[in-house]
Amino acid sequence: MLIYILSRHKTSYSTSRLEAAIVNAGHKVRIIDHLQCELRIGKHSHIYYKGEELEKPDFIIPRIGASATFKGSNVIRQFEMLNVKTVVSADGLLSSRDKLRATQNLVFHEINVPKTYFPSAYQTNLRFMAEQVGGLPIIIKLLEGTQGIGVSLAREFREAKQVIEGHNRSRNKYLVQEFIEESSGEDIRVFVVGGKAVASMRRIAPEGEFRSNIHRGGRGEKVILTEEEEKIAIKTAKIMNLSVAGIDILQSKDGPLVLEINSSPGLEGIEKYTKIDVAKKIISFIENECNL
Repeated sequence: MLIYILSRHKTSYSTSRLEAAIVNAGHKVRIIDHLQCELRIGKHSHIYYKGEELEKPDFIIPRIGASATFKGSNVIRQFEMLNVKTVVSADGLLSSRDKLRATQNLVFHEINVPKTYFPSAYQTNLRFMAEQVGGLPIIIKLLEGTQGIGVSLAREFREAKQVIEGHNRSRNKYLVQEFIEESSGEDIRVFVVGGKAVASMRRIAPEGEFRSNIHRGGRGEKVILTEEEEKIAIKTAKIMNLSVAGIDILQSKDGPLVLEINSSPGLEGIEKYTKIDVAKKIISFIENECNL
């Protein structure tokens, strides 16, 4: 079997682990920089890479960064047009990266999320916005972003005004979200592969930080999911059409809330803190999909 990993960083932990797992399973692998792909669309559609027509693989594993979502989704869709299977669909990537769209989709399917408000570009009444999500403090986050980038906590209106005015000047699209005080600095990352929760960890923010992302200095510890948390994570990945996903859950007084959906979740933290070979589980899923 031939598997392509769509990645711009050959030596990153996640890409390297996936490459090794593919080789160890006896398959062929090639790392493709999606930003260097050129697409021929129409009769006899195909993909060029560095001047050569790419051989059609059996499966692709997209590792698409937030800054390359547009190009990356188009490359995935081209592979889908060629009837190549993928662990992350083009629609799944786009839907998961748009936080507003993802939140609406989850609520439509009866998944609980923090209270969220999407203001117009002309809305300047901070008190009104805060009231819609339960009052201060509030979370202000960009519609697109990963690893905690573009996420701010405002405990006072002065802080909120400063952040929102900055977004308005830059014409950034943002939303306002309820701050779950009882889970401040902690969340649960659930790694879902092929409709199964294969690994989970509690992420804990460093002192003075409300974001628990490992990339921002957070630490992790293995955690046993409740039955409800496991069901919510699996259902969320299915709703978003993601065979591989990292689902972030907040533990609130009203039960688990889905905070974020990650279509290219990193492997380093989850493998380090759970001691589970997640890369191998992804390749095993691909083998099952190909009936190997």
